[in-house]
Amino acid sequence: MRSTNPSFFSTAFARAVLCAVWLFLASLSQAQTPDASRETATTSSSDSTTHAELRDLLPQHKLAGRGRLTVWGFEVYDASLWVSPGFRVDNLTALPFALELAYLRDFTNSDIAKRSIAEMRRSATVSDAQAEAWTAAMLRVIPNVKKNDRIIGVYRPGSGAAFLVNGKASGEIKDAEFARLFFGIWLSPKTSEPKVRSALLAGVA
Repeated sequence: MRSTNPSFFSTAFARAVLCAVWLFLASLSQAQTPDASRETATTSSSDSTTHAELRDLLPQHKLAGRGRLTVWGFEVYDASLWVSPGFRVDNLTALPFALELAYLRDFTNSDIAKRSIAEMRRSATVSDAQAEAWTAAMLRVIPNVKKNDRIIGVYRPGSGAAFLVNGKASGEIKDAEFARLFFGIWLSPKTSEPKVRSALLAGVA
């Protein structure tokens, strides 16, 4: 009878261990992979919440599109645009609409206001006096935000903008020019984030 080669057992044992490790890692990976149905359910729940919040402020609203802002690989927020019937890309400021930002990281309200003024100046001349007044107004209605906080801005043609933070009214800025330029940060053809704009307007003509 032929003697058994000890190296054979050693090799077989090593293969068995590697196989067990691979199966363990595969099961762990599967357990940690987000469930697509759960993600869809979360999105649907968020949409239902927004519907309830906008029922009085924006009757008959519908979701036009949504997109994620990522800067240098850092996820900043998810943006969603809710529009009124008849909303058109070629006449963005004719009808009321709502823009929702769901934040994916923390920001101070002073950083948000400063960045907003800088972006507004991309599409129009904003005087120092306007910048100062609008900064003060934004600090009044927009708080410091934490991850998962939601801010909704409702555009009111010829009037200004109303804001909600996590579903609760936080104030209004009654300045039509401010509102036009503020929402233009995302919707103007001169926006610094054309991909986000395209995603937001994907569902409208």
